[in-house]
Amino acid sequence: MALLFRSFFATAVHRNFMINDKGIPTNGVNGFLKHLLTALKTFEPSHVLCCWDMGSKTYRNDIYEHYKSNRNLPPEELIPQFDLAKEAAEKLGIKNIGLAGFEADDCIGTLSTLFSAEADVTILTGDRDLLQMLTDNVSVALLQKGIGNYKIYQAEEFRLETGIEPKALIDVKALMGDTSDNYPGVRGIGEKTAYKLIQTYKTIDALLANLHELTKGQQTKINECLSDLHLSRQLAEIKCDVPVACVLADAELRLLFDEALEMLSDHQIKGIEPFLFKLERYREIS
Repeated sequence: MALLFRSFFATAVHRNFMINDKGIPTNGVNGFLKHLLTALKTFEPSHVLCCWDMGSKTYRNDIYEHYKSNRNLPPEELIPQFDLAKEAAEKLGIKNIGLAGFEADDCIGTLSTLFSAEADVTILTGDRDLLQMLTDNVSVALLQKGIGNYKIYQAEEFRLETGIEPKALIDVKALMGDTSDNYPGVRGIGEKTAYKLIQTYKTIDALLANLHELTKGQQTKINECLSDLHLSRQLAEIKCDVPVACVLADAELRLLFDEALEMLSDHQIKGIEPFLFKLERYREIS
């Protein structure tokens, strides 16, 4: 979803929707494929999965009805591209994963936890929330501006940069809240203070056990927002136990060149072939 949205808005600002002869815009899918194929060339993975959100409502909306309620509906030119992007991934030979009631992040968290026991995992995303998944066997490649530009995080690099453990990012988000996802945190505590508190106390539980050590102002803010603090922690944590049906063998990458080229021709998605043919070593052998 991050790749698709990023690609759509990069061209939609100039209303360059690349509409095919079926009347379907393809600009988002075009950029999605360029991002995806460039990442395959860059990281040379043996296995790949694409995880998707399945609708706008998840269990987090049951916990907090205002979760992400500040977000606008997708533009009408983007809506038909959701299914088209999934079809494009499938035609390449890449398995799509999504589960109603959960976010793509939850599927990513579950699969990375599952597969890191037998493989090194790289999560490609534009969402810093997934940094909480960093372990010795799980890296995160954060998308930067442009195609093929990434900031690669390993767990130790994250610790050195932030002064906290990757999982402690959940507690930082619980304190500061998230305006993008529209959950509250503790009113009056921003990012800088949240990081400082978790650097000192490591966890929310330890912080609350030593609340008397904080300034009077901080004590008041936290005491007045305890329920929001605990709620925000639930919302910030990526679930790693969702019932996703997938084994590592399902993700083995063998690109289906003929099917992919036919799909590109059918939907008039132009400019992708050069990216695809840089990946000849992944060609499916029939």
